[in-house]
Amino acid sequence: MPLATNADRLVTQTLTGEVWPPLADRHGYRVDADGHPFLLPGMGGVSMAAHIGQAATGYASDHLEPGLSIRHANEGANAALQFLSCVGNRVTVRSGPATGATGTVLGQHAYVLADFADDVLSLVTTGDRVSVNAVGQGLRFLDHPEVRVKNLDPALVDRLPFSTAPDGTLAVEVARRVPAEAAGAGGGMLSEFANTDLMGAYPGLSEDLSLGLETLRIGDLVLLEDQDHSYGRGYRPGWVTVGLISTGECRLFGHGPGPSTLLSGPASAFTVTESDSANLANALSPAAAAHFVPGAAAAATSHPTSNPERTHA
Repeated sequence: MPLATNADRLVTQTLTGEVWPPLADRHGYRVDADGHPFLLPGMGGVSMAAHIGQAATGYASDHLEPGLSIRHANEGANAALQFLSCVGNRVTVRSGPATGATGTVLGQHAYVLADFADDVLSLVTTGDRVSVNAVGQGLRFLDHPEVRVKNLDPALVDRLPFSTAPDGTLAVEVARRVPAEAAGAGGGMLSEFANTDLMGAYPGLSEDLSLGLETLRIGDLVLLEDQDHSYGRGYRPGWVTVGLISTGECRLFGHGPGPSTLLSGPASAFTVTESDSANLANALSPAAAAHFVPGAAAAATSHPTSNPERTHA
C-alpha cells in the first residue's frame, strides 16, 4: 500500500545555480589515511564518473562529486539551493550547448550534485546555468509520525522500497548497514546541508582502516546505525538514519563516500531489511536505471586505482 504523505500540500520552487569550477590551492598535495601524499581530481565542475548505480569507490579521485557540481554565487541564494534541493528533483540545463537537457539531484555536498548522461555532461562546462525544481522539504509520512523525512522528492516515495509493515512500523530496504563508528565528517551539521562522509571505504590502503564499505554504489540506500539526523547530525544510541550515497571516493582520513539524509527516527519505528537492489537507479526511469549494473562496485574495487602517487611517498 502506498505511504500516506502530505505531498499535496508541498510547495515547488524553481531555484537557479551554475556549474561551479573545480577549486584547488597552490600547494596542491593532500595526505591520505596512510600518510601518503596525493594530487587527484575531485570536487566541483563536471565529473564523468560514477553515475547512479555505479561504484562509489575505486577511482583515482578525491571527494568525487558525480555529474554536475552546482552552486549560486550569491550566498543567500546558494543556501536556498543547498537547503531546498532534494534527492530526485529534476535539474534542467538553461544555457550552453546542452540547454534543455534534464538530470536528477543526487544529494548535497559542498555543492548540489546532479547526475546526467555522459552525452549531456560532455556538452556542459563551468558557468553553464541550471535550474532545480525544488520540492520535498516539509514532506511527512502521515502514518509514521516518529520518522523525520528530509531531502526527498515526494515523487520518489512510491518508487523507493518504503512501505508500512504489518506491525505498523516503516519498512525500508537498504543496500548496506553502516556502523556508527563509520560516521565521519558532517557530524554536527544540519541534515539538510551537505552529507555525512563515511570512513572505512579506502580501497588500496591498510586493511585495518576498512569497515567493509568499499563496495558502496552511488545511489545506494544505507542505514546509519545509532545516528540521529532529525535536527542536525549526531550519535544517538537506539536511533537510525536512512541515507542515499551521493558522493564517491575520498582519500582523506575521516572522509569517504557519503549519504545525504532521507529518513531518521528511533530504531523501533523501522523494520529494516537488506537488498542489493536498494538503489536510486531502480526508482528512476528505465534510461537512468540502465546505468545500474549489479556487482559493478565489487568489480571496480577488485583492482583499485587509488593512490597512484604512493611510489612518491
